[in-house]
Amino acid sequence: MRVAALCDIHANLPALEAVLAEVREARVDRIVFGGDIVPGPMMRETLERILTLDIPAHFVHGNGELGMLAQIDAPDPSAVTYWGTTSGSPLPEPLKEVVRWSAGQMLPDHARVMAIWPRTVRLGIPGVGKVLFCHATPHSETDAFTRLTPEEVLLPVFQGLDADVVVCGHTHMQFDRTLSNGLRVVNPGSVGMPYEGARGAYWALLGPDVELRRTEYDVEACVAAIQVMGAPIPDGLLEQLLDPPDSTSVTEHFESLRGS
Repeated sequence: MRVAALCDIHANLPALEAVLAEVREARVDRIVFGGDIVPGPMMRETLERILTLDIPAHFVHGNGELGMLAQIDAPDPSAVTYWGTTSGSPLPEPLKEVVRWSAGQMLPDHARVMAIWPRTVRLGIPGVGKVLFCHATPHSETDAFTRLTPEEVLLPVFQGLDADVVVCGHTHMQFDRTLSNGLRVVNPGSVGMPYEGARGAYWALLGPDVELRRTEYDVEACVAAIQVMGAPIPDGLLEQLLDPPDSTSVTEHFESLRGS
């Protein structure tokens, strides 16, 4: 069995379509969507695409999905208390606008389906072993760690999971590291908003080993389409699609926050 792990799409439909084309070429048996399919500029189209696939799919929720549901469930915008941040603090106003707009684009049927997505999914993959999929960590959709996070921080987080491999997203950077207890921790990277220093859509193929992949697509055309749509996506996010930040600087940023 071959499984594709797709994380952090952020409603970037052109990136998703490019990856799905390669998924078919790779004769993948299942897809696991590892959270943060939304929010983003092409909400309805992206959700409709993933929910009508003819390849068996599994879903876990990320902070993005929970942020959407918090918007929908709140009696008014001022009542929202969950923004999906690690600190628990509200998002900056420009990003709040993206989340609010995205929530307004979601159809009721999509929200009902999203509300039952679990925090984790488990699959047995020949050649890889027992694999647990989650968004950030098995216990939280907001905690952040990187390829450089010290083991003494990670070992308690990944203790007692009865898994050979954990696949998690959230930080938008690919890595594949093995902890001293033998657990392999893999981040497929981000399909829709990578922090890799190079354009593309990043994902992972599991079975019979783990292969980190990068798929090219027309980023300029994607950005132009978003601009025409009129979605309230900050210019800075569009610039990151055209010129993604490199993983070294982003990793250092995440680790500096840990030490602050």
